[in-house]
Amino acid sequence: MTESRKIAVLCNYELLPERVGGMDYFFWYFDQKCEENGIQVDWFFPNQSDHGKYSNLAVFNSNYESVENYFLDFCKANKTDYSHIITHFVELCTPFFYKIKLVSNAKIIVVDHNPRPLNGYSFKKKIAKRVKGILYSRHIDVFVGVSDSTKKLMIMDFGSHIKRKAIVILNGLDVLQFKQKSKFSFNNKFIVASHLRKEKGIQDLILAVQDLRSFSFTIDIYGAGYFEGELKKMVQDLSLHDFFNFKGNICNLHEMYCNYDYLIHPSHGETFCYSVVESLMSNLPVITTRNQGNVLGLVLENENGFLFEEANVLELKEILQNILTHKLKIDDCPLNDTLDNLSLTKMVANYFALLLKK
Repeated sequence: MTESRKIAVLCNYELLPERVGGMDYFFWYFDQKCEENGIQVDWFFPNQSDHGKYSNLAVFNSNYESVENYFLDFCKANKTDYSHIITHFVELCTPFFYKIKLVSNAKIIVVDHNPRPLNGYSFKKKIAKRVKGILYSRHIDVFVGVSDSTKKLMIMDFGSHIKRKAIVILNGLDVLQFKQKSKFSFNNKFIVASHLRKEKGIQDLILAVQDLRSFSFTIDIYGAGYFEGELKKMVQDLSLHDFFNFKGNICNLHEMYCNYDYLIHPSHGETFCYSVVESLMSNLPVITTRNQGNVLGLVLENENGFLFEEANVLELKEILQNILTHKLKIDDCPLNDTLDNLSLTKMVANYFALLLKK
């Protein structure tokens, strides 16, 4: 491609050197793919960072103010001529998209990464979303869901009229990055890898563990988030310090999964669920929720993990107890063929293909 043009990518995604995940790698390699094909990408994030390959990106940061408002002001001040504008982690079908169309003729592509509440939205919020879908979806050219489930939920949220504009592009990871688990003898070590938010359900795990005090095991929790203080308080109040270790964010999590017996992911709401995919790419068995943690259907009961109903503390406790008493075990966790569809290369190629469509 010889044509030289510019696109913009808006991401409500904080750049953290201590937390490098799948989306970071996607941003880096998507930018590289665009550059190789004569397309300049202006990236808009809430903050600035030069870790990893971010130093190679043209990053504009909103200094933790609204990325959307910052971008609109940027477009007005610089008379930008973007061919495409892509949003990640930005709320869909808001007045922002109408305002973009007032200052730009760009094709607008929105990506939905946002989980829904376990029990769904309130009636009032459902009506509000449907109204927003009617008013503002016309200003969006492509809706991208990161899973089939997400696509269905987008259509449910904003109306059947967006169906013709809705597609699925699965997130991707580089399987070669992950250190593979090869020994499956049980060492009483579990891992949680998650943003520490209430909808991740880690409070359910803490409640399950309080009835397993007679066993000796540890659960290392990697991640950070607004709910961390509440989780630590639960551990303290229930005197469970011997079982839980809060490890914070680390940049080499892909090398750590193989050191554990199981990933525990008691999530109440997911769109893609990186940690489950990362674990399976490391040959690490997974204990997760039937519909949310297993949103991609990669965890098969008794083959590469165990499933329980969302928020069912008793069911989770029974799975852990049966593992600790050796009534349940996974002797091997070979790579699932479906993981081939979740490669970083395919993800980059699929998003790049959107830039070639008229």
